[in-house]
Amino acid sequence: MNEPARFPCAQCGADLRYDPGAQSLLCDHCGHSQPATLVEPEHAGVAAEELREIDFHKALSDEIAGADVETTQTVSCENCGATVEFDENVHAAECPFCATPVVTDTGSHRHFKPGGVLPFAVAEKDAQKALRTWLESRWFAPSGLRVFARSGRRMSGVYMPYWTFDAQTQTRYEGQRGDVYYVEQTRWVMRDGRRVRTRVRVPKVRWTPVRGRLQRFFDDVLVPASRSLPKRMIDRLSSWDLHALEPYRPDFLAGFRAEAYTVDLQEGFAAARAIMDLQIRRDVRFAIGGDKQRISSVRSQLSEETFKHILLPVWVAAYRYRDQSYRVIVNGRTGEVIGERPWSVWKIALAGAGAAVLAAALLYLAAIAGVFSR
Repeated sequence: MNEPARFPCAQCGADLRYDPGAQSLLCDHCGHSQPATLVEPEHAGVAAEELREIDFHKALSDEIAGADVETTQTVSCENCGATVEFDENVHAAECPFCATPVVTDTGSHRHFKPGGVLPFAVAEKDAQKALRTWLESRWFAPSGLRVFARSGRRMSGVYMPYWTFDAQTQTRYEGQRGDVYYVEQTRWVMRDGRRVRTRVRVPKVRWTPVRGRLQRFFDDVLVPASRSLPKRMIDRLSSWDLHALEPYRPDFLAGFRAEAYTVDLQEGFAAARAIMDLQIRRDVRFAIGGDKQRISSVRSQLSEETFKHILLPVWVAAYRYRDQSYRVIVNGRTGEVIGERPWSVWKIALAGAGAAVLAAALLYLAAIAGVFSR
């Protein structure tokens, strides 16, 4: 079982953490800073890996090198299903995704090692500022939530797991191309109260059978490998600069948590295949051309399928309000905020009452104006 990577401070020996603002390792104890790229983990055997693709079919057959697999200590949340890596000495914690207290024995999780990581670029203080700005624009949010945001409560920096898939595709298709043309017809219409005849142009479609071949190489089709967040939030959390992926190094994770994937490789590939199929149908429509298209068959063959397991950064503020869990996520690269929040019933009622009073006042003024205009 892999030991967790630790990065001791050269001055005081305390654990260093990765500082997104300075892109270096920082000691919170004495303030000492060290370049991340020059620091080696305390234990042996951990080195920066190349950002490379892994053969998908060999992985399914368990024919990949043991260096691509590792076992880590994890804690699972029974409320939201998140599986988060923790230090092996941690047996009680709060889930970063739903704020549910987690008191359980640590378990182990054997998985593909991350091949790439997008390091945090947004510091915690900037994420907190973005959270406050987001909440201030939500007038119907409960006042208690605003207090939560202003309290400066620490946010959890978490690396979320994703899959990326590459594949070469060859597609045969059959269908029909529709070209619009116009014919003139005589019709009866009503004009100035009279029924008259007129000539109109009527659109028609000429359909022509077509068939063909096309190919497309898919690069880094991104699929979430976690179920800890609702799909509506995951779908919005899509602004990732994957071209900036770095080969995985443990020092990027110093001071942060990493969520273990719960969507396995085969399920992730099925989701990626659905994304590919949707794009291929768009390609087929473009290849058929014309004004309209009918697709009768699409047969695609895939080759050179590869994948990467990567980690993407988010700041998470999870809080409980009236026994319900709510989450606000800040993209650790862009600062974009995506969140859930409860609605303040009294604020909504107050706004409704205010609108009713305003409407009544406008009606009253309109009535007065009508009397004086006579």
